[in-house]
Amino acid sequence: MTAKAKLPFFLLLVSLGLLTGCASSDSEFQCGVVSTYLKPDSEQYLYRTVVTHLDGKPVISRPNYFLDVGEHELTLVELVNSPELKVSLSARGPKTLKVTVEPNQRYHIAAQMQTDKIYVGRNKNFWQPIVFQQEEYECQLEEKR
Repeated sequence: MTAKAKLPFFLLLVSLGLLTGCASSDSEFQCGVVSTYLKPDSEQYLYRTVVTHLDGKPVISRPNYFLDVGEHELTLVELVNSPELKVSLSARGPKTLKVTVEPNQRYHIAAQMQTDKIYVGRNKNFWQPIVFQQEEYECQLEEKR
């Protein structure tokens, strides 16, 4: 084989290797999901939340966030709608929740209203963000994009 003939053959081999590498990396892709769409049980003092930031970056609110495996920080605002809540609107600020995402898991998040005492005025401790339900969910590469 001449030097000119060897070059296209070499490029073909490299291309096939790269394509094989891409295929294997797609099959090795792993993610998990953080969800806000599920309505929590208000009788258990659980309420919906809205995600405003993900890992410090602003996001548009949506029902599902497909995330790489590992630790992520979500900034949330609560949607507590309880007649028992007596705090002022100025106390209703964002809080953060760290979630360690595992492969093929879905984490449903909520605002848990604290009921250990009556919260009034500017007391921001009336709620905490929590994962109130975790379930298996097969994460797909197409969903992540």
